[in-house]
Amino acid sequence: MDIVVRGRNCDVTAQVKAVTEEKLGKLTRLAADISRVEVDYSEIRNPRVADKRLCEVTVHLKRHFVKAHAAATEMLAALDLVIDKVEHQVHRLKEKRVSRKHPRRRKPGASAAPLVEEGPLAPEPDEAAENGEDATLARIVKTKRFTIKPMTTEEAALQMDLLGHDFFLFTDADTGHATVLYRRRDGHLGTIEAVG
Repeated sequence: MDIVVRGRNCDVTAQVKAVTEEKLGKLTRLAADISRVEVDYSEIRNPRVADKRLCEVTVHLKRHFVKAHAAATEMLAALDLVIDKVEHQVHRLKEKRVSRKHPRRRKPGASAAPLVEEGPLAPEPDEAAENGEDATLARIVKTKRFTIKPMTTEEAALQMDLLGHDFFLFTDADTGHATVLYRRRDGHLGTIEAVG
């Protein structure tokens, strides 16, 4: 297992790095397919925040990844908090893992019911101005990049649940198309598939 410890806008001492590697090395007892663990320490530069040390951990498993973060007054205290979260998520993943022996396949010619509603996604700028809404566009303040792995919709739903997000981008293993899985307001899930 490869463990990468980084410090963003803060220094990580050799002692903190050694303790981090030792504590995270014990994760292999929960799952044998952990290939890489990335640990990012950073400092929150806000005088009103008491817990200034932030620890983010990303665990790369064979077909999934688990991510958690925690803040505390000291780096190692934040590490202990985030390890508890990661262990809980890896344990949940281990319990809920989808069996790959007999994956569910659609029968040829069978069409699935559409999960997405048709309709306008957002009002046009002129329409927004008429309704008294602010017509200015939002700024992009953060960009994330990650590797998309082919998986089934069930695996994507599990991964989305583990991350605690309302949407998840993946490559559908059955069709090979980029697909977004999202949680609808009624609590059910929907997909948006890119074709063409």
